[in-house]
Parts: sequence; C-alpha cells; structure tokens
Amino acid sequence: MGSHSATDVTRRQEAGDPSAPALRVEHLSLRYGRLAALADLSFDLERGSILCLLGASGSGKSSALRVIAGLQRPASGRIIIDDEVVAADGHHVEPERRQVGMVFQDFALFPHLTVRANVAFGIRHADRAQAGSTVATLLRDVGLGDRADHYPHMLSGGERQRVALARALAPRPRILLMDEPFSSLDPRLRDHVREQTVDLLRRTGTTTILVTHDPVEAMRVADRIGVLAGGRLVQLGTPADIYQRPCSPQMACIFGHVNTVEGTIEGGALVTPLGAFSAPASARPGLAIVCVRPQHLRLGSGGPGVRAIVTGVTCVGDATEVQLRVDDLRLVARVADRAAFDIGDDPHVSVDPSQFLLFPQPPTPPLATV
Repeated sequence: MGSHSATDVTRRQEAGDPSAPALRVEHLSLRYGRLAALADLSFDLERGSILCLLGASGSGKSSALRVIAGLQRPASGRIIIDDEVVAADGHHVEPERRQVGMVFQDFALFPHLTVRANVAFGIRHADRAQAGSTVATLLRDVGLGDRADHYPHMLSGGERQRVALARALAPRPRILLMDEPFSSLDPRLRDHVREQTVDLLRRTGTTTILVTHDPVEAMRVADRIGVLAGGRLVQLGTPADIYQRPCSPQMACIFGHVNTVEGTIEGGALVTPLGAFSAPASARPGLAIVCVRPQHLRLGSGGPGVRAIVTGVTCVGDATEVQLRVDDLRLVARVADRAAFDIGDDPHVSVDPSQFLLFPQPPTPPLATV
C-alpha cells in the first residue's frame, strides 16, 4: 500500500510524474445490505505492472474489480485512474468513460459475431482502416490470425479466452481487469494459455489486475499479490515477500502445507518440540507459533535434532512426502529420495532456525469476573 497522501499523488500526476501510480484505491468500502463486501480497501497499482488479487470465494476480490470498473458504486472511498478521480462521495464516472478493459470468467463473447467482429466491437467508432489494422495485429499477437472469420462456438476454450483478451485490449485501456480468466480452461491448456496471456501483457506494458483463487497462479503471474479475506486486504507484497514473510500462520498456509509447532520464548531462547533455538532479539517472551515448510525439515540417521517415527511415505511427483510423529506432534517432510525412508523408520528431524516462520501469540485476556 502506498505511503503518500492523495494530495501528493495528485500533485505528481498534474506535474506529469511517470512514477505516479496508474491506479489508486483509497479506503474503498462496499456493502450488500448488512454484508460488508469490501472494507477500507486501499492499494496502488504501478504502470505496466500485474497485480493479482488472491482470495477464497466471497473474499471480495470480484467485488473490487466491479467497483474499479464502475459496474458498482462504492459506499465510500475514492478511485483514481491516472489523474482522474472516477469514484468518490457523490461522484461516479460511468464504466464506458473509465477506459478500463475487462475479461470475464465466462469470456462473454457475442455468439452471433465473428472473431474479427468481436474484437472490433470495442473500437467500432474508430476509423475503419485503423480499426481493421488494430484487430489484425491483436489476432496475430494472440495466435488467432487464421480464425478471424470463425464464430465463438467453433473455437476451443483457450481460443475463446484469447479472443476475449484481444477484445479487451483493442481500445487500449488504461487498466485491464481479469476475473478468474483461466479457471474454466482444461488443466492441460491452462498453463499454456496463461503463459501466452502474461507474455502479451508484458510486451504491451498493459497495467493489469487479475483475480484468482489459485495461489500458484498468483505466484507465477504477479508482480505483487494482494490477499483478501472478508473484504479486507490482509497482506500486499511481491510473491517472494508474501511467501517468505507471511503476516500470520494462516497466511503461511495459503501457499502450501506448513508444519505448525507451538513454542515458548523465554530468556532469549525459543523452546519447541523440535529443540531449543536462539530467539530473535525482537521476540517478546511468551507463547509463539512456529511454522516450518516441509522442504525445510531435514531427516538423517543421527546428529542434531529429535527422534521421529515415520508413519507414511507418499510420492508427489519429483519429491517424496514423509509423514512423521514426534511424540504427539505430526509433521510432514519433503525429500528428494523416495527409497530413503520406510514406515517404521526412526530418523532424526532437524531444522535450520533461519527457516522458521515465527509468530508470537498475543496474551490471553483474563476471564471477566462477575
């Protein structure tokens, strides 16, 4: 989230500062009756970058797109695109005047129009020769130059998605919004179509917000990821930031399984069922939750660590997951060698404390007395 005031942003934009964000969302709220779909949502979007809004169903990510596009009015807050305030208290710029493109989950192509006519629809008021050149270029860029006279029902799902992308890009939008654009595709096609799409967005420098429920997709696509829950922006950062420095145990779990271990910080030491370690200097004494990703557990026949019992071994493609028990604690380690462990083995489990994700627990409030 940006650290500058709205006044600072406006001054930079009026001065033509290219560092000013393409989009600024300020304290955006949206309600459906008594339900808060968005609550105090704020973020900046840099020009030419791709932001993924990541969250489960009902987290508010699609509502955010609809408000930015102008399809719904927020209850409060402001939206600034380039140097133009398009939404504020008592002010609403209609969708067709925002110069925002949108690709819907179902692609929303016109079934009675050819591929060429679908792509040309958004620029139908442009000079005919120029519009024809733009359409031809976009269809070539998305690999559909030979499908111009086909109708949507004659195309595969991946081809329809690329037509929808070309149609959204034809008017040269200031911002492109994409709502779960790959979720309806066959898994075998999804990665390929996504790579083609991101390549085109990068080559054209298109400022984009992409909504997804898939953490892996967000990691592969985004310059920054904004994680939404309950209409609130829980964390915003680069994929590496959010993966390596999640703000909570729940956030750590978004990108795959983590081992969660209770610990205690006292006298400069972090004591856990996996051993005692030096606590970070900034850590306060008290209870803590330690999260360790499976690939950061090390298994050996001896040496440092604690003794464990192997309770299961599962092949997961190019790695093997080893299920372990340390007293009453259940753990999962990920190793490269499938033949290294069998059920009933008792390896030593150790971990590099630099790989800990440490979350101090707030003190439990005292019970109220009557």
